[in-house]
Amino acid sequence: MSELPEVKAVKLDLEDEWLTISFNQPEKRNALTEELTNDLKNIIETTKDDLTIRGVTMRGEGGIFCAGGDLKMFKTGFQGGEQGKNDVTQASKLTGKFFEMVNSYPKPVIMSVEGAAMAGGLGLMTTGDVVIVTKDCKFSLTETTLGIPPAQIAPFIVARVGLSKARRLMLTAARLNGSDAYEIGLADFLAEDANELKTIENEIKKGVMKCAPKANAVTKEIVLATRHMSKDEMIEFAANGFAECMLSPEGLEGISSFIEKRKPKWSK
Repeated sequence: MSELPEVKAVKLDLEDEWLTISFNQPEKRNALTEELTNDLKNIIETTKDDLTIRGVTMRGEGGIFCAGGDLKMFKTGFQGGEQGKNDVTQASKLTGKFFEMVNSYPKPVIMSVEGAAMAGGLGLMTTGDVVIVTKDCKFSLTETTLGIPPAQIAPFIVARVGLSKARRLMLTAARLNGSDAYEIGLADFLAEDANELKTIENEIKKGVMKCAPKANAVTKEIVLATRHMSKDEMIEFAANGFAECMLSPEGLEGISSFIEKRKPKWSK
């Protein structure tokens, strides 16, 4: 098992092969500060190949998920010095790579959302594999009200809700509650309150624990590859992934367990 990295802006809880990452800067409304994003990058890099960690939940402390970008840093870092367009462009590219890093993390990721997920926080939410929200959550893509575009999160919003809904959300700064988010597909599950949020999360975790960890990682890679590969490339890529898993210890164990009418070794 990997040794978890030292962290500053999050809390980590590893229990029963499941890692919970709690954003822990409620005084900053769990905004995407440099400390928080660096923590997430380090966690992902450290644990991505560790098959003893079967899945991850991301949540926010203090009754809020994530308020989005660090606007104070935008003012002092991007607009308060000698930074030119190229500097800001490069910083934006790093942000895009951060969101893609979370999106392609080779483990099932549950986004457990209470309070608010605004702007980049909403973008972060949509990089998860399964999104659970409470009814009283608040969501909005507020970037354009500040004179900037929701640039690096746009692909993830479109992937979640489709082009027409994404355009409406981004170009009108529409405000949504949890029920609205569930209705348009931003969320997969709708919880009445924090207790039901946890109950739903636990049920999802049970499902994940029936799945082989390496097979889940390869499956996620195949699914995400459909965004950019041609038909022929996709057939080749999927075939290689299938062969790798079929001949792996997991594949041998899975087929044997089915024939022998027993649970595979990884199933909880």
